[in-house]
Amino acid sequence: MNNLSKYFSEFLGTFFLVCTVVGSGFMAQNLYSESLGGMLLANTIATGAILVVLINVFNELSDSHFNPVVSFCFFLKKSISFIEMLFLWISQIIGGFFGTIIANIMFKNKYISVSSVDRLGFNLFLSEIIATFGLILIIFILSTKKNKFNTGIAVGLYITSAYWFTSSTSLANPAVTIARVFTENFTGISPNSVLYFVTAQFLGGISAMVVMRFFNEK
Repeated sequence: MNNLSKYFSEFLGTFFLVCTVVGSGFMAQNLYSESLGGMLLANTIATGAILVVLINVFNELSDSHFNPVVSFCFFLKKSISFIEMLFLWISQIIGGFFGTIIANIMFKNKYISVSSVDRLGFNLFLSEIIATFGLILIIFILSTKKNKFNTGIAVGLYITSAYWFTSSTSLANPAVTIARVFTENFTGISPNSVLYFVTAQFLGGISAMVVMRFFNEK
């Protein structure tokens, strides 16, 4: 498997992930406009389901990161080089951006809109740390087990639950966070909230790697 195939796989995987998140947001608003709970449930089910599919489909092609924090943690583990990490980030961010654009077009919205949904507050910052911490911990604990539970199923179920147990609805992914700036539906995030979320996500990832180091010493 050459690097070009790996990066294209990360582009495609992140594209479909964001397209699902944003697209299901539009569909949820069309079907459940009077029920925030109904919208969140529809968005949750679609996101959890697509993660199971994408991680299993692309796992042999790119290790199914679809997330700059995941790639960063693999870099910290010395599984990939710094240059590989940078190209993975670029592939993921561009893939996510196009995923939003296509979702916008499919639901007859402007190709690019800037979200006005502010997501600020210490509770949301903490939520993103916890959400990303749990995600990274699950991925790396499962990667060390010989008889491992299917990672795609584990991640899909975790994100499904994290949509509901975190006040931030668990974005837990800088590429997805950046991509969601460019849509007007309830899944969006305003530009002034992005750095806030991305910082929390990387803090969560680093914290998980510190805990993994403790586990690995046992």
